[in-house]
Amino acid sequence: MPSVAIVGASNGPHKYGNKAVRAYLRQGWTVYPVNPTEKTIEGLAAYASIGDLPHGLDRVSLYVPPAIGLTLLPAIKDNAAKELYLNPGAESDELIARAEALGLDPIVACSIVEIGERP
Repeated sequence: MPSVAIVGASNGPHKYGNKAVRAYLRQGWTVYPVNPTEKTIEGLAAYASIGDLPHGLDRVSLYVPPAIGLTLLPAIKDNAAKELYLNPGAESDELIARAEALGLDPIVACSIVEIGERP
């Protein structure tokens, strides 16, 4: 079963960070919601930071503003996730350049659509 960290996961059903959690669960993924202010999201334990996640996830999917994403890149690199998705609104030229400089290969696309769901 593939694993994904949803960074910027939310309990708000109208927010994409929540829609992503539900979409990945429907598709059978192991989902790790990341939000420093929530205890649970969609019945799953929420993680305060990327550093708290299991090492070597299949995917990290960002649903945070680019300025926040920039601060998270070193932890994403340390996790050694296989893929990094920058969803619409989470990307910027600076974030993409910094991710590439760290040796990450960011994918700029909607990760919900990529797994066959519609947000």
